[in-house]
Amino acid sequence: MGKKNQPTPHKPHEDFKLKETSPNINGGKSSVRISTTFDLVEQMLFLYVKVERARDLTPPCDPFVEIKLGNYRGSTKTLEKSANPEWGSVFAFAKDRIQTTDVEISLFNKSAADAEVGSIVLSISDVPMRVPPDSQLASQWYKLEKRNGGDSRVRGELMLSVWMGTQADSHYSIAWHSDAAAATGDGVVNTQSKVYQSPRLWYLRLNIIEAQDLVIKDKNRKPEVLIEAKLGIIQMISRVSESKNLNPTWNHDMLLVAAEPFEKNLELRVVDKINPNEIHVLGVCQIPLDKIEVRNNSSPVENKWYNLKRPDSDKAEVAETEEVKFASKLHLRVSLDGGYHVLHEPIHYASDLRATSKSLWPLRIGVLELGILSASGLLPMKPKENRTDAFCVAKYGPKWVRTRTVTNTSAPKWNEQYIFEVYDPCTVLTIGVFDNGYLQGEDKGKDSRIGKVRIRLSTLETDRIYTHSYPLVALQASGVKKMGEIQLAVRFSCLSLINMVQIYAQALLPEMHYTLPLSIYQMDHLRDQCLNILSDRLTRAEPKLRREVIYYMLDADSHIWSIRKSKANFNRIAALFDWLILFCKWFGCVRSWRNPTMTIAVHIMFTLVVFFPELIFPTVFFYCFVLGMWRYRVRPRHPPHMDTELSYAYAVTADDLEEEFDTFPSSANGGVLKRRYDKLRHVGGRMQVLMGDIATQGERVEGLLSWRDPRATTLFMMVCLVGAVGMYVVPFKLLVLSLGFYVMRHPRFRIALPCFPQNFLRRMPARTDSLL
Repeated sequence: MGKKNQPTPHKPHEDFKLKETSPNINGGKSSVRISTTFDLVEQMLFLYVKVERARDLTPPCDPFVEIKLGNYRGSTKTLEKSANPEWGSVFAFAKDRIQTTDVEISLFNKSAADAEVGSIVLSISDVPMRVPPDSQLASQWYKLEKRNGGDSRVRGELMLSVWMGTQADSHYSIAWHSDAAAATGDGVVNTQSKVYQSPRLWYLRLNIIEAQDLVIKDKNRKPEVLIEAKLGIIQMISRVSESKNLNPTWNHDMLLVAAEPFEKNLELRVVDKINPNEIHVLGVCQIPLDKIEVRNNSSPVENKWYNLKRPDSDKAEVAETEEVKFASKLHLRVSLDGGYHVLHEPIHYASDLRATSKSLWPLRIGVLELGILSASGLLPMKPKENRTDAFCVAKYGPKWVRTRTVTNTSAPKWNEQYIFEVYDPCTVLTIGVFDNGYLQGEDKGKDSRIGKVRIRLSTLETDRIYTHSYPLVALQASGVKKMGEIQLAVRFSCLSLINMVQIYAQALLPEMHYTLPLSIYQMDHLRDQCLNILSDRLTRAEPKLRREVIYYMLDADSHIWSIRKSKANFNRIAALFDWLILFCKWFGCVRSWRNPTMTIAVHIMFTLVVFFPELIFPTVFFYCFVLGMWRYRVRPRHPPHMDTELSYAYAVTADDLEEEFDTFPSSANGGVLKRRYDKLRHVGGRMQVLMGDIATQGERVEGLLSWRDPRATTLFMMVCLVGAVGMYVVPFKLLVLSLGFYVMRHPRFRIALPCFPQNFLRRMPARTDSLL
């Protein structure tokens, strides 16, 4: 056990520093000297081959096309029983990996004994160059030929277009890439680069007031009625009504998250809880979301009565006469609160702070351009195959971007550029690097996390291009580890300096968060709903943005207990008081007269402050101005990055790491849980003592006039009376001057015992006497 509690050994050979790089980005000029918008990445050339369709093939035919370029082979889907197939498939081969002069396009018949129907061979040197904004290259028909002897001409033609282009080409994101040649079948689509848009999220507020004229089975028992609310994959249950009758009341608030486009209705079920294992549905109500009132402030919502339907009303055996007699109703207030910002990510890492309602959006203040260049030194994420298939995901605001997957390399090059709209500079861009676990198309894999980088926009200078290599740091059960580095280029451009300055004077969150605030419990519960909704919506895209990627990018586990995080936060709090400790040490030197010159100078300054108090605040503000000017020359020139020392990653013990990576609820055995619980009690005990000491001092101050100790209160009142008279007679400046000189008196005139006020205060009673 002793070894387990030792800190993990420091790894001095690992470099976690941020490094400035000088990539070959060309300031808006492509390799063919044509202006492009891709000026934050290195230009890459690709040989594009677009296979459109074929005609006049000899039936029966199950055709597919294969593109061969040196050692690279790409093929289209097989279309069964088609003499005039259409594919529309695009293939992209990185030019720096081309080691041949010709590209061969062959058409095969999968059902024939001689599978090859014919082929076309094109010289790469004759391929034209296409750079946007050029229009798409026109496709043309090519006659198929046999290359293995006999009559070279065969029946059938193939429509193709072949050109040389860059990553700015419109076909780049949908093409099969030679960098992802390891992907097969349905896994090819999982290697493509895509842009995703998060659905617009709303807070749906439901205030359940009462129900009326409910019908229950057993007339002799008192019903225990509650409401079940369901919106898509989100479900909530109200408390049981305290009024045990057929007209129950609640006045209960529910908050749910709704996502546009509204695909589901809000379904409410009135339920009678007969026993813990049996319920009876008394009525159902369906409310379309597009019929619900939208409010952008804290104004009251109109309450309405909604008719309840029998849960079996759609069945044929229910007679129409029974439907008429069923007149149960539900009294509600329902609104879509567009004045909130739906918090789906931690507030300190938020990438968007706008309200849901578009009418409340501020003006756009700028744009953020991100160039994802490359990575280096990536560790193998598939140890058995000793390989890494890396791709990047970037998230800012409602926009998610995913680069293409570069397979089987520890130094992938993406060179993809994206742009984001900025509405608030106090936001964070998040970039994550992952290993693709779905190259074969199956849904049983997992996209493994490699590392993450955060960039706060407010730390960036406007219109400056930042090119840095960021360390990818991962905390594993074995300790902190460097997974590699990622090279990024970032530029924040401001459209209106006045609008950006005005943002700093505004509240961080929309007004409704302050006029009608949400509790911490509500925000945590609503964030869980947001994560589920985003995971459900983004996994419908093609390629899917997987659940594990979304949860890692949004820090879904940031609220889970970790003793490492607790120690790191404690150290951060302690660091805030470093200036106070330094001041106390300096003032101790002044009082001890170790440096008489400095002490006399402090006396003179103190005398000036006492006799000219009107100069105190001007002096303080001028000092702050001078200090700011002095620190300008040593201002930070690089964005912040992951700090292993600040995160307490090296000093953490193995047992603490095991606890941090444990599941919730815990999967550990009883002995381990007992040890962790004892540690938690120890940490909690120290916090309890600290909070108790602060409370005790406050109660002692209150006890001066509480008469809990009549003698002490009498003495204190007499001191107050004498002090009032003395301060009235003695000039205030002289009193303050005398007090200052007394505090800074020479040590030979002091005694080591505590002073009278300290002794007196420590003898005051506190409420600790009443604690068990």
